[in-house]
Amino acid sequence: MSDLYQAQRAMRMMRQAAMQRGIVAVLDIGTHKIACLVLRFDGPDQLSDSETVGSMAGQTRFRVIGAAPTCSRGVRFGEIDRMVEAERAIRTALQSAQKMAKTRVDHVIACFSGAGPRSYGLVGEIALDGEAVSEQDIARVLAACEMPDIGDGREVLHAQPVNFALDHRSGLNDPRGQTGTRLATDMHLLTVGQASVQNLAHAVRRCDLELAGVASSAYAAGLSALVEDERELGAACIDFGAGTTGISVFLKKHMIYADAVPLGGEHITSDLSKGLSVSQLFAERIKTLYGGLVATGRDDRDMIEITSETGDWEHDRRRVSRSEVIGIIRPRMEEILEEVRASLDAAGFDQLPSRQIVLTGGGSAMPGLDALAARILGPQIRVGRPLRVRGLPQAMTGPDFASVVGLCLWAAHPQDEWWDFEMPLERQSGRLFKRAARWVRENW
Repeated sequence: MSDLYQAQRAMRMMRQAAMQRGIVAVLDIGTHKIACLVLRFDGPDQLSDSETVGSMAGQTRFRVIGAAPTCSRGVRFGEIDRMVEAERAIRTALQSAQKMAKTRVDHVIACFSGAGPRSYGLVGEIALDGEAVSEQDIARVLAACEMPDIGDGREVLHAQPVNFALDHRSGLNDPRGQTGTRLATDMHLLTVGQASVQNLAHAVRRCDLELAGVASSAYAAGLSALVEDERELGAACIDFGAGTTGISVFLKKHMIYADAVPLGGEHITSDLSKGLSVSQLFAERIKTLYGGLVATGRDDRDMIEITSETGDWEHDRRRVSRSEVIGIIRPRMEEILEEVRASLDAAGFDQLPSRQIVLTGGGSAMPGLDALAARILGPQIRVGRPLRVRGLPQAMTGPDFASVVGLCLWAAHPQDEWWDFEMPLERQSGRLFKRAARWVRENW
């Protein structure tokens, strides 16, 4: 874990240096599309009084000066599957955004949705000397959390303290400056497949850029689609992507759980392609134009022209009803929602004070999804759009851009993570000793 700590700390310092220079790019690498935004960070003196209050308060630190979405290639189930094609798609999005911004970008912050995320809740406690809590005390209590065995080939993506307790007082967001005798913390640890992060970093380096941060798409989507009260009282954000469906649960303004269901919009497209015997491209068009989840009597009479190029005239010129299309789409969407329900049950979502569920992502635009989700997940359902940020094009304000907008907010206002604090020397030396002892046991 020491190597990971140092790598994440180096990325955080790199991000701070890039933001001080004023220009940084954010990149959402999805299965269906890759979206890139170029951000310019303004100094506080450049903001007018009207920009420091109102619905955009807190997002005035930066402005979007370049934006470009492009079709994704080489990405499968939210992970890079073919490096050359993925690099070409990333480079296309970056170059288009840089051209619009009329500036060059050297650092990029990225998010992705796959890699099998797993959440852990850790607890740490230390004794204090009765003086005010300092940065070193925060570092000590975080280092006191006993690390779980996350398994081989796994990497920590987020390690955030979500609660502090000082003596008998709990629910503290930041105990620094307060006095007490015992300090405890709860930390949320999110791990992902190591190969996915390494492939992402390699793809970014092949585009002649430095990776200044990596985040979970589900986390980023929650930051932009949930309003402040929802993040405070307890809410889940369901991000319907093409390859995966991301899940993030927030409480007290922190993410306390994340997961991903390896099913998404591409599976619905594949079902339509097989059920109607048409190409994937034509199936995607049918899903976009005629897709839905609730059939009415009119849908039996609403006919859709099916064209293909197999050479069989009867097969190539057909008509199917919209109700048939809905009959193919609905079972798959029910399966996705049932998997989401099982994940939320495992997270203890029903125990939260508020059980609001917000649907976002490209798949949330499916007509009838809110009614179906209310039946399976619970009545408190709404479809969420990303928060407004300055300079964002109107075409990128829909739910399918929630992750990339959330990544902007995370870059501008990052939450404290384990590697933001200097690890105590005794903890580092202890870890090195344990690694040396393990090497001796395994090799002798």
